[in-house]
Amino acid sequence: MTDTRETTQATGQDHGHDHGQDHGHDHGQDHGPLSYRFLTLIWAGLMVLTAITVAVSRVDLGFMNVAVALGVASIKASLVIFFFMHLKYENWIIKGMVLTAFVILAIAIGLTFVDVGYRY
Repeated sequence: MTDTRETTQATGQDHGHDHGQDHGHDHGQDHGPLSYRFLTLIWAGLMVLTAITVAVSRVDLGFMNVAVALGVASIKASLVIFFFMHLKYENWIIKGMVLTAFVILAIAIGLTFVDVGYRY
């Protein structure tokens, strides 16, 4: 009887069998579920940041109201993406794609503010 590994090596074909090869998954990191306590702390942090956003909106800081609101929103989005959507445990390619999307979004928002600033 011929071993399947020898057949695969001889023919160069692999019929979907995993022969111990690593297909881009990082098995060295801990991918276990996050504890309820940790997720509750993240949720509490999101609630505190929401309260900060509401409190700052009631104070007239001029243009800084928008800057503070965007800053807090960015922190909240980072917490959600890293922990609830598990980006923290993804490989660098996925993290790079998300970072690229954020940079493009920041550029678009920045250009919008520049345009609005010159109109008024």
